Amino acid sequence: MTFPASAVFVSYETVRRWCAKFGQAYANSLHRRRPRPGDKWHLDEVFIRINGERKYLWRAVDQYGNVLDILVQNRRDKAAARRFFRRLLKETGSVPRVLVTDKLRSYSAAHREVMPSVEHRSHKGLNNQAENSHQPTRQRERAMKGFRSTGRAQRFLSAFSGISPHFRPRRHLMTAPHYRAEMTIRFTIWEQITGTTGLSATA
Repeated sequence: MTFPASAVFVSYETVRRWCAKFGQAYANSLHRRRPRPGDKWHLDEVFIRINGERKYLWRAVDQYGNVLDILVQNRRDKAAARRFFRRLLKETGSVPRVLVTDKLRSYSAAHREVMPSVEHRSHKGLNNQAENSHQPTRQRERAMKGFRSTGRAQRFLSAFSGISPHFRPRRHLMTAPHYRAEMTIRFTIWEQITGTTGLSATA
C-alpha cells in the first residue's frame, strides 16, 4: 500500500500533547465569547475513579446548559462545597438568583456561609440539568479508560467541559434548518479561535 507524498501521520501521543498544550486556551477563548451566565445555577457532583481512588467531580451549569465551572476534589463535605462556591463566584464574576442542588447537606451548609441571600432549592428531581451535563464526561472517561491523576483529570476536564458543549447545542429544541445554521456558526467561531479560517479552501 502506498501513501501520497503529502500524507501526515499523527500518533495518539501527539494528539494528547496538542490537547494539553492548546485545549485550555481554546476553551478560554470560547468562554470569553459567551454571554453572561444565566441567573439560575444547577450544581451536582459525581464520583470518578483516579488510579483506583474515588474522587468527586463538582460541576455547575446555568439554566441554558452552559458549563460554568468544574472542580475535581477528594471529598464532598461542607469544606469542598464551600471551596466550589467561592471558585464559582470568582470565575463567573456574578451571583445567581437561584441555586439548585440535590439533597446533599454539604450544599446547604456552604450556601448559608457563602451565598445566604441566594434562593436555594434542594430537590433531586429539579437537578437534571447538571446531571445530564455529566454524560459527555462519562463517555470520555470510558474511552480513555479512566484518568491517571487528579491534576490531569482537572486539566483535561476543564478544557473538555469548555469545548464539548460548543459542539452540542440543544438539538431537541431546534428544527433541522435551525440546527444546521447554528452548527455552521459554531464551526466558523471554532475556525477563528484555532486560526484555521480559510485553510480548507486553500489546501
